[in-house]
Amino acid sequence: MGLAAGPRAFLVSVGNELLIGRVVNTNAAWLGRRLTELGFAVAGCIVVPDDLDSIAWAFTAAVERGARVVVSTGGLGPTYDDMTAEGLARAMGVDLVLDEEALRMVSEKYRGELTESRVKMARLPRGARPIANPLGTAPGVEVEWRGALIFLLPGVPAEAEAMFASHVEPRLRSLWQPACRAEAVLRSLGVPESVAAPVVREALKLGVYVKSHPRGAELGAPLLELHVTAQGGSCEEAREKVERAVRFLAEELGRLGARVERVAP
Repeated sequence: MGLAAGPRAFLVSVGNELLIGRVVNTNAAWLGRRLTELGFAVAGCIVVPDDLDSIAWAFTAAVERGARVVVSTGGLGPTYDDMTAEGLARAMGVDLVLDEEALRMVSEKYRGELTESRVKMARLPRGARPIANPLGTAPGVEVEWRGALIFLLPGVPAEAEAMFASHVEPRLRSLWQPACRAEAVLRSLGVPESVAAPVVREALKLGVYVKSHPRGAELGAPLLELHVTAQGGSCEEAREKVERAVRFLAEELGRLGARVERVAP
């Protein structure tokens, strides 16, 4: 079993600081989790530098791989290297245009004191709509392109999370009914991942996805976390799949000498 069934989503993370390791990409982790909880199959995360061609390529690649939703973070500010909106416009083959609603948002933030750098944040790809930023100055962007709904959010985590909660999530819920999803986390002590692997593979036949995370050395006193997830036509069906898999994993790993306990939920 691979990705969970559901509309495909891609993440695009923009910023040199992410690629050189100066900043940890917490936005991708947070957004991946939220989109998964909403029933989307997060199919990839593309991290690119502050470069127009790279940004345009990232959006094109996501859409060509069947994304129904693309969420980007970073590159919406007033400086010369904030170019995510322009990169998306290049991918779409449209111009950047001054959006009056976005300009109003920016003007209110700066109390009418506008400069060219500030006005820059109100230039959107033609056909796009601005997203209000409750915590910062740069508006976000929403646009539909080639069957994908694309959202551009700022790179500041607090701003991205607030805008996702206030705008992106309600929009997605209005368009797609979230799938019922259940999960559980098991901790297995005493069996190496290589020994547990065949058991995990058999568990997949129960209609779940199981990801093993080694938390200790493979040899000596191996410790594994097993994250079990399932989706179903109903929440009860999803929970039943998870419970069957949990019982199977505990029994089979126990036969191999592991001590298994459930740690969540």
